Amino acid sequence: MKAKIFEIKRFAVHDGDGIRTTVFFKGCPLRCVWCHNPEGISKKAQLGLYSHKCIGCGECVKVCKTGAHSIENGIHMFDRDRCIACGACAEVCLGDALTFYGREVTVDELLPLLLEDRDFYESSGGGVTLSGGECLTQADFCAELLGRLKNEGVHTALDTCGYISREMLDKVIPYTDLFLYDVKSYGSDVHRKCTGHPNERIIENLRYLDSKGCKIEIRYPYVPEYNSGEVEGIAELLSGLKNVMRIRVLAYHNYAGSKYSALGMENTLPERLPTLDELEGVRQKIEKITNIKTTD
Repeated sequence: MKAKIFEIKRFAVHDGDGIRTTVFFKGCPLRCVWCHNPEGISKKAQLGLYSHKCIGCGECVKVCKTGAHSIENGIHMFDRDRCIACGACAEVCLGDALTFYGREVTVDELLPLLLEDRDFYESSGGGVTLSGGECLTQADFCAELLGRLKNEGVHTALDTCGYISREMLDKVIPYTDLFLYDVKSYGSDVHRKCTGHPNERIIENLRYLDSKGCKIEIRYPYVPEYNSGEVEGIAELLSGLKNVMRIRVLAYHNYAGSKYSALGMENTLPERLPTLDELEGVRQKIEKITNIKTTD
């Protein structure tokens, strides 16, 4: 069994407790306007060209079988229609201008890499987190990997948008110590506007996890003028749950702009960023309704 991933991030400290290694999987059913991992949306492998890093060495031109790359008057030209996303060019790029997103891995290949930092997990109360994209679009692989990690005594966390089937959740529940669950809005119309899909399934799955006694960390990405009016609704929803361990209010940022350009994707990132006062007000409001401490 293989899965398609786009990054392995070691020494992560924002994807669950302690020091963690986070595996980012390709493919996501949502299209959030503020997505900061656009390379995780498509299930297909993709090539990112960061033109400002190109040193004009021409190594990519030599290995590209389809002629997708060329250097003209010192400028790197890239024909995406010709690219087959084989990744050969990224392997030889001397300036790190090319990044390949979407390599295939097996559990047997991935597990030893994740266990390399076992000492850090144990000393910090950390572990391994599966993220994306939406990692549960590859649920069978996730279940096998999480099960192997649990057998090794490693704490496991899974970051999900919740827009997946209950069968997918059932596959990983026995092997997941903590669910990092995204709640982007309470109103379905707002959710559809922000992500392209309604959120009834997401709320149902959240309540299902809670009913199964799963430990949950809620993540609310606060985006002014998009879901900033959802604070009370989200807080009321969460106040009725029993197994929410903490609530993170994530300040929207637009650092991913270069990724959209590198991937040839339309940049949908909103312009306005939240202020510190806004975020503090959101946290206070959520804490007052839920009696649960929030973090950033």
